[in-house]
Amino acid sequence: MDPFADTLQRLREAFRSGQTQAADFRATQLKGLGRFLRENKQLLQDALAQDLHKSAFESEVSEIRMSQGEVNLALKNLRAWMKDEKVPRNLATQLDSAFIRKEPFGLVLIIAPWNYPLNLTLVPLVGALAAGNCVVLKPSEISKNMERVLAEVLPRYLDQSCFAVVLGGPEETQQLLENKFDYIFFTGSPRVGKIVMAAAAKHLTPVTLELGGKNPCYVDDDCDPQTVANRVVWFRCFNTGQTCVAPDYVLCSRETQERLLPAMQSAITRFYGEDPKSSPDLGRIIGEKQFRRLQGLLGCGRVAIGGQSDESERYIAPTVLVDVQETEPVMQEEIFGPILPIVNVRGLDEAVDFITRREKPLTLYAFSNNSQVIKRVLAGTSSGGFCGNDGFMHVTLTTLPFGGVGASGMGRYHGKFSFDTFSHHRACLLHAPGMEKIYAIRYPPYSPRNQRLLLAAMETRSCSCTLL
Repeated sequence: MDPFADTLQRLREAFRSGQTQAADFRATQLKGLGRFLRENKQLLQDALAQDLHKSAFESEVSEIRMSQGEVNLALKNLRAWMKDEKVPRNLATQLDSAFIRKEPFGLVLIIAPWNYPLNLTLVPLVGALAAGNCVVLKPSEISKNMERVLAEVLPRYLDQSCFAVVLGGPEETQQLLENKFDYIFFTGSPRVGKIVMAAAAKHLTPVTLELGGKNPCYVDDDCDPQTVANRVVWFRCFNTGQTCVAPDYVLCSRETQERLLPAMQSAITRFYGEDPKSSPDLGRIIGEKQFRRLQGLLGCGRVAIGGQSDESERYIAPTVLVDVQETEPVMQEEIFGPILPIVNVRGLDEAVDFITRREKPLTLYAFSNNSQVIKRVLAGTSSGGFCGNDGFMHVTLTTLPFGGVGASGMGRYHGKFSFDTFSHHRACLLHAPGMEKIYAIRYPPYSPRNQRLLLAAMETRSCSCTLL
């Protein structure tokens, strides 16, 4: 017996009733999300601290504030996003009305990860609710304290006839995926992403897959080593490195490496003190399984900085590895921890070749004082996102789409892109009821004259539209 059948049936009936279609209803749900964030701020911070040892600063900046920003943006623009979008017409349809209508898909499933268990749950939820869908939310069972808050507290702020939280581990998630949904949004590993996509394919359900990968960071010889070190160390160690867009390895010359290493050590000491383990600003690894995997990666290459670990606290020190071989595990899998390997290349061309021989990353970073170098990296590679001379600040812009390409995922969201992701863009043409003599040139018996007239009507206006 399917334990989710009654819940899914209830949500489907609610969607068929049409209640989620109205702008006022959608706005009410978004306002409920906003109240949830404001009224439970301390509860959310406590859950993040218990799950990830996350500091109040990181919780506020990367989880609560970003989620609230998405809610505010959607509320401000909801009615504009919902409006029919008029499109240019050709001469053959000049008397008709042509537009794109943004319709909700229906019942959508959001499967969230554990590393940013609030942000990566609520930000897609904002888009799904703004677009008028009914939602099944599956938070990660690994971040168990946040899972409990989302399951017990969040539903009080939303219409439970149109929204549900379901709990469980891999077995329950697999069972949930056997059901038909109208859209699935998944954030997690490529391995599980393949499972989700295979399950969706059985029902021809469209998906967004926000996956991970190994994000390269090219450092040019002309950079100021301390500036680069400050930025790379902070972004690598933010959330204890458990970030899908963190720089996963550095590509640079051996000479640049020798300048970077003391600068990185200086940055680590300034950020987290002589004993990073005692710093309130450095988190912990989420679980024992994840800790043991990271501990194994410390044996790759040679430890140049850090390398300490403590299983009792799931602590991994900020670590830099050198003399790393491309075939070693630390270069074959996403690290997801405060470990940064450095791979030596002879120059820009070799770095670009190294990047393009591998799977397309979720994001790519390049540091150089020469703008032409940045442009060459951008032009010569492909990735979900790109940032020059900084870390993952591009993720904070709701005007930029966030998503992967190839093995790092498919689809995009953030801001209006979230609304569009969870909306079916329906092509609509309302034809004039009369004027049949004008349209008679379309009908048999066909003639060369009518063909010329019809083709001219189809092309004249559409060609001019490209100039608009």
